[in-house]
Amino acid sequence: MLNYILRRVLYALPILVGVNVITFVLFFVVNTPDDMARMQLGMKHVTPEAVEQWKQERGYDRPVLYNGAAAGMDRFTDTIFFDKSLRLFVFDFGPSDAGRDIGHDIRQRMWASLALAVPIFIIGMLTNITVALLIALFRATYVDVVAVVALVVLMSISGLFYIIAGQYLVGKLLHLVPISGYDDGLNAVKFVILPVLIGVVGGIGSGSRWYRTIFLEEIGKDYVRTARAKGAPEAAVLFRHVLRNALIPILTGAVVVLPLLFLGSLIMESFFGIPGLGSYTIDAINTQDFAVVRSMVFLGSVLYIIGLMLTDISYTLVDPRVRLN
Repeated sequence: MLNYILRRVLYALPILVGVNVITFVLFFVVNTPDDMARMQLGMKHVTPEAVEQWKQERGYDRPVLYNGAAAGMDRFTDTIFFDKSLRLFVFDFGPSDAGRDIGHDIRQRMWASLALAVPIFIIGMLTNITVALLIALFRATYVDVVAVVALVVLMSISGLFYIIAGQYLVGKLLHLVPISGYDDGLNAVKFVILPVLIGVVGGIGSGSRWYRTIFLEEIGKDYVRTARAKGAPEAAVLFRHVLRNALIPILTGAVVVLPLLFLGSLIMESFFGIPGLGSYTIDAINTQDFAVVRSMVFLGSVLYIIGLMLTDISYTLVDPRVRLN
């Protein structure tokens, strides 16, 4: 197990370097350091001196990837990429282009993201599995046909529709919960109820249909026919045997996203005014704060790799035939 984890960490290093290179190239193809300076200074007719001073203070006065004017290894080390990227691998995110401490912002905002993402994940997964099992119980009947049609309809509706309709009906007409905003502690509950409800409802279509496919595939296997031949009730076959043996594909989709819950939801947080990492990233993109964008992309890559490792490790817990060498 330890050897496997070490190998995956070594494999992850070139991936993270590649992600950083691509992020730098894509960002600086669209924006130049001069554009970033003018955006941060907030003036249309800013002087060239002010632009140069801003670039020098933040280290954007050097070449991006390769410094042809330098000698030796300085050609690669005296660059924006080397200066800004090396510290990321020890999770030192440094200051944003606006002067704020990115690490402090992440630690402050991650709790709002988790308060929204974790309930959506847990409630949504339990709801989708339950709905899928019930549909599988009534497979090949009119209930199955109607349910599949309903799931396809739910999948076809844009997520923005759920957000706008939920805000209008629950928040504006019924006045049950606030439309937007956030507060600390238990006061945050009233602000996350609506987005959690919308997140769960919006994911029922795709989630339940996917789980239904998994369960129907398991139902056709030999061990299910053997259980039926021994006289096991259909409900017991589904909930005791099929659900247990479907854990591996379920874990594939569930465990891999666990670390990514930390990053929150870009759209949901922006629409509901929740100060999480999703809205933090959107604000950084709008203001062309490359330091924040770079840090969030790197953090997302690290968390995704961790999710893949956790998925492989979880296989050994549900299937004794799987061993990691």
